[in-house]
Amino acid sequence: MSASPTQSDGTQALSYPFASLPAPGQTLEVAPGVRWIRMPLPYALDHINLWSLDDGQGWAIVDTGTKTEECASLWQDLMALAPHLGPATRVLVTHMHPDHVGMAGWLTRKFNIDLWMTRTEYLSCRVMVSDTGREAPPEGISFYRKAGWSEQAIEHYRLRFGSFGKHIHALPENFKRLNDGDRLQIGRHTWQVVVGSGHSPEHACLYCPELEVLISGDQVLPRISSNVSVYPTEPEADPMTDWLSSLDKLQKIVSPNTLVLPSHNEPFRGLHARLQTLRESQHACFERLRQACSQPRRAVDVFEALFGRDISQDKWQLLGMATGESVACLNHLMLRGELQRELGDDGAYWYRTRPHA
Repeated sequence: MSASPTQSDGTQALSYPFASLPAPGQTLEVAPGVRWIRMPLPYALDHINLWSLDDGQGWAIVDTGTKTEECASLWQDLMALAPHLGPATRVLVTHMHPDHVGMAGWLTRKFNIDLWMTRTEYLSCRVMVSDTGREAPPEGISFYRKAGWSEQAIEHYRLRFGSFGKHIHALPENFKRLNDGDRLQIGRHTWQVVVGSGHSPEHACLYCPELEVLISGDQVLPRISSNVSVYPTEPEADPMTDWLSSLDKLQKIVSPNTLVLPSHNEPFRGLHARLQTLRESQHACFERLRQACSQPRRAVDVFEALFGRDISQDKWQLLGMATGESVACLNHLMLRGELQRELGDDGAYWYRTRPHA
């Protein structure tokens, strides 16, 4: 999943130029040679936006949907449009999450075309898929116990561990690398690769200055904030710094009048206003977190401060996302010297605002 438990306010400065959504198995042109595809997802966030770009003799696919029979059937419907669109020429994937990369292996084999991804996203995806069928590692159990998970939640983590690969068709054994700053010739237009991080390690956005179009993936969304999480593989990470820096980078590179094509919700204009709202919202979260930690708190105790609601430990999917983002915020403030933590007798980390902070 890619959306945070947080709903972000401040969207009134945005405009949404398209009154309708593309029908299932159909496309909707949103800019010259750029078409919108919408796929269902079997999650709480029930859709993903995909994009096709006129590539001269055919169409390049950007993101793919997750591995489901429904998604495969809709791709078959889209293939029936081939006389109009031409054959698929390549698959570009913004990042490794299943809703973006899940059908990539199926599509590359179906069309005998290349997969284009950043190196870290491709390799990270391969590593996570390799966990399929493994038992939950002790490091993961320790991570969530330190976050304050109940034994019931930990047991559910044991049962669900290794399910990532079930949502992804096997990736091809090779790929073409996307690098930050690359300029790709796709049909008549040049698209610049703008890499961000925080939501995922090396997320590729695609920006066409000539068309004033940005395919933002999950790096910028109009109605919800991107999930920025810490995971057991790197428990001391600070992805919040990476994500905030990526927002600044996008503001410097991308025109404020650009049409933004996000992976969730609708295409919008008002990128710079949205970036400012996201910054302000995140800093407000940090302030609420500082106040909440005037008394010792575990990661599971700060959900209401961060997200405006508590999250039950039997809401497994939300619990994982909320815990990852809570630890990301706590790590960020701890590395800034504003929080301190101690390992309690219960095996959980307890965080408290430093007296001088």
